[in-house]
Amino acid sequence: MWAKRLAFLCAIAWLLNVAPAGAAPSLPGAFIADLEALQQRLERGELDAVSERALAQAMRLEGGNAADRWARALYLQLAAGAEARRERPATAADLLNAARGIQAAPGDWRAARLHDEAALRRAAGQTERAVELLGEWLAPHGDDSDEQWRLVRWLAELGRWDAAAERVGLALRDADSAGAGRRELAGIVYQRAGRTGEALALLEANLEEGDSAASWRRAAALAQRLGEPGRAAAIWEAGWRRGVLAGEEDLLRLIRLHLAGGTPARAAERLAEALEGGELPDTPAHRRLLAQAWEAARDRQRALAAWKRVAQESDAGEDRRRLEQLARAWGESRRIEASRRQ
Repeated sequence: MWAKRLAFLCAIAWLLNVAPAGAAPSLPGAFIADLEALQQRLERGELDAVSERALAQAMRLEGGNAADRWARALYLQLAAGAEARRERPATAADLLNAARGIQAAPGDWRAARLHDEAALRRAAGQTERAVELLGEWLAPHGDDSDEQWRLVRWLAELGRWDAAAERVGLALRDADSAGAGRRELAGIVYQRAGRTGEALALLEANLEEGDSAASWRRAAALAQRLGEPGRAAAIWEAGWRRGVLAGEEDLLRLIRLHLAGGTPARAAERLAEALEGGELPDTPAHRRLLAQAWEAARDRQRALAAWKRVAQESDAGEDRRRLEQLARAWGESRRIEASRRQ
């Protein structure tokens, strides 16, 4: 993939034909003909021959006049193209490094080779160096959002989360470039960098565009981490309604989030419906949770009725004591006592 991407390394004829006047020293016709011939051989796959000839010419031209040095840069570029196609990205990167150091070459050309070298360093597993080079290239090309996102990924792979988060801020300036996948990456970067609020905002914006249960769970967990259980419950509720979150475990999590998020009546309603409809097994633990939810909601009648059922079915002293405590606190002791004698 990267070798195809760097195929323009050897587009010598195109470069010579479109370079503006004064942008580079004029080359003798013999140089141009030789460079074009080598490019054609490269396109035919004569990699060894092209590399050997281009390097020999580059060595011969070292220390010459401005035209010689410009030609030397182009020969090094051709040699790099041959090495890249031979799956030798580190060698190709070294050749480009030498080529872009030649001051006789036009500035735009050297900047393009800087970008190419970054890609080759990355392909060679030299990610730290690739990050440095791409960051250098982006300094005057900061509006290239695709390359900003590329640098974010490379920094994330290195675990440099703070630096990656700074780049995310630059990349997000171009809203059109930030698709769902990139926003999810940005959320992960912000989270790992400790910028939880920004991570949650991005994750929430991303939820409507995808059906990844992991994204919904991550967003709810971040809301809880920020101390916003109500927000976490709202996120989980939305995911449940969309069908992204499903099953007993997710339903119980929804109920507990409503309890923690200050909507216990909603938790109790959800749980009561689930028990009646068979979505959750009718167990003592679930009945006790229902009683606790009605209690938290301050629904006295439902809470006392729920605790009474729990106490009767469990015959546990702790459950009976809780029922009696609530009855006394709410002035319902006589009613509870009378119902117990019936």
